[in-house]
Amino acid sequence: MHNPEITKFIHDHRQYFWYTPETEKENISPELLLETILNDGDMDAVRELFKVMGIKNAASVFFSATGRKKMNYYPEIYHFFSLLFKRHA
Repeated sequence: MHNPEITKFIHDHRQYFWYTPETEKENISPELLLETILNDGDMDAVRELFKVMGIKNAASVFFSATGRKKMNYYPEIYHFFSLLFKRHA
């Protein structure tokens, strides 16, 4: 179970999780949440996620992705956020 802020964030941005049944939206993992918002979200959604999740926690989740999970990020997204997290987290 996510904290209430994460749950509200997912609810407010449900359009990015259209493929997830409503009953499963609260079970979205931090890895999937971050990947979806970084790949498909707008900058307002990214900023809001960083506020809710914390930029250091987001960086930890981001850099813990290896193998196939790492490759789920678009190359330009991975590059940009690698630089951003290394500088600000």
